[in-house]
Amino acid sequence: MSKQEAEACCSPVMREPLSAEQSAELARVFKAIGEPVRLRLLSLIASHAGGEACVCDLTGAFELSGPTISHHLKVLREAGVIEGERRGTWIYYRVRPETLRAVSSVLVPAGVEAVTA
Repeated sequence: MSKQEAEACCSPVMREPLSAEQSAELARVFKAIGEPVRLRLLSLIASHAGGEACVCDLTGAFELSGPTISHHLKVLREAGVIEGERRGTWIYYRVRPETLRAVSSVLVPAGVEAVTA
C-alpha cells in the first residue's frame, strides 16, 4: 500500500497510545474488575451513601465466606481500584476515582469528550 493510499483509508492518530507501562497497569485493573464478584463488590461500594461501605455491609450481599470476600477486596485494593480505612474493628472501602477515570479515558474514542462526574 502506498503512503497516499494509507492516508486515504486510515484515520490519523488523535492522541498518544498507551505506553507498555500504562498498558500493564490498566490490564491489572481490568483483570481485577473483570471477575463478576469483584465487579459487583465495586458496584456495591460505589452505590453506598458517601461512596464508601463497611466490609460488614458487603458480606451479606453474597453467598460467599468472609475470607473469600476479603480475598476479592484485596485483589481490588492491590489493583488500585479501591482503598480501605480501618475504623475500630471494621474496614471501610471506597472507590479510587482517579483509577476509574484512567480506565474510562482509555475507553473514550479520540476526539470524543469524556463524561466527568
